[in-house]
Amino acid sequence: MAMVEGVPAGVEASVGGSVRESVPDRMTGRLRLVLVVLLVAQFMLAVDFSILNVALPVVGQGLGFPLADLQWIGTSFALAAAGFTLLFGRIADIVGRRRLFLAGLALLGISSLVGGLAVSPAMLLAARVAQGLATAAVTPAGLSLLTSSFPEGPLRDKALGLNGALMSAGFTAGAVLGGVLTDLLSWRWAFFVNVPVAVAVLIVAPLVIKESRPAVRPRLDVPGALAVTLGLLALVLGLTTAGEKGWGDPVGLVSLTTGAVLLVVFYVVEKGASAPLVPVAMLRRRTVIWGNVAGLIAFVTETSLVFLMTLYLQKVLGFSPLAAGLSFGVLGLGTVAGGLVAARVIGRIGTRATLVTGGAVQAVATVALVALGDDRGWMALLLAGTFLGGIGNMLVIVGFMVTATSGIPDAEQGMATGLATMTQQVGITMGAPVMSAIATAGITASSGTGAVLDGIGNAVLVNAAIVLAGAVLAALFLRGARRT
Repeated sequence: MAMVEGVPAGVEASVGGSVRESVPDRMTGRLRLVLVVLLVAQFMLAVDFSILNVALPVVGQGLGFPLADLQWIGTSFALAAAGFTLLFGRIADIVGRRRLFLAGLALLGISSLVGGLAVSPAMLLAARVAQGLATAAVTPAGLSLLTSSFPEGPLRDKALGLNGALMSAGFTAGAVLGGVLTDLLSWRWAFFVNVPVAVAVLIVAPLVIKESRPAVRPRLDVPGALAVTLGLLALVLGLTTAGEKGWGDPVGLVSLTTGAVLLVVFYVVEKGASAPLVPVAMLRRRTVIWGNVAGLIAFVTETSLVFLMTLYLQKVLGFSPLAAGLSFGVLGLGTVAGGLVAARVIGRIGTRATLVTGGAVQAVATVALVALGDDRGWMALLLAGTFLGGIGNMLVIVGFMVTATSGIPDAEQGMATGLATMTQQVGITMGAPVMSAIATAGITASSGTGAVLDGIGNAVLVNAAIVLAGAVLAALFLRGARRT
């Protein structure tokens, strides 16, 4: 990293002008504390994505939600989380990553308390929107704190591997935890559980995490921020509407079209902006483009596979929601294992080969699930397939994070991690509606388990094909890119 004239010895300055203390080449005690704090926060955010899924019918009964409106408990969260993540990633660069990280955690704790105390649908939805905004702030800020705290190379790869493992494990654990808390206590504890964790991180984080921001604060690109935020909001609304009402629904089609147009407008605005939200030069980096494509595919396919296997377990095998959630504990173990070995794999074969290898493992494990039958004797195949698929998926996710944030100056890490986080949020949102449409095509209310199984099988084949396509794209377009 280049030295800047006038900066004292032992201090590094990034290309973008961010000044910070030089980082060690080994894991020190302070770095371990930083890592633990950031990982706890990211795990909690991942849990929030899925913790209410199993509890939705109970929540609806408790607060008087009409059945048709239950989906807004998840949609309101997803809209805020995906729509504002890129904007907050840039704000983190401007006001300070630690400051935004702490503010987002405070908002998460307060909104979780409000959600747990909700007495009406409007109060609960407001809390979910606030939780989504908190997620949009904390996720890119926390990720950029992680990438700027650890030097590019093995230490950062290891930190990103652990982050990815706990993030995916949190998504899986949320489904299990939501069922357990709802059965043993109340659905309100799906909110309350965040409060003590947020308070603990707020107490410890200021003591171990140093502020990180450029020496010269960039200006906020307001037109670009409006275009990308409104575009992402429209895109997520269109995807969730299509998932609920079908891809021919007018509201869904208008929202998707509007989102696509606004994202094109965003690109045009960025080309002419003096202080762009995301520099066009960054959007043209092969590592940024194809790294994020690989990440998008990884999140679309694995989260939607969870949806498909939930459908299989409940509609074909007759599992209860809690039993279905517990069945994904093996998937969680697979993702943790993948996260733990990802840094070593990257160090040995490189990021491009890791993306290709992880995608190939995930594709093979996924396509094997086409053989699932209509009795519980097939559970061994499901558990083995999801475990191996989880390992492959996590190799891709860590490879994506490393690829998409490598070679980026510290001053632009908020933008890079904001893009990566946006990819994550949109991918999680996209998967279920797309695979739901494929799985349910031709299935009617009177269809038997055979038709449901066929529909799931078709969607699993498409899922595996998308994974394989991602591996091929990484092999072709990341050839010769840095750190591959």
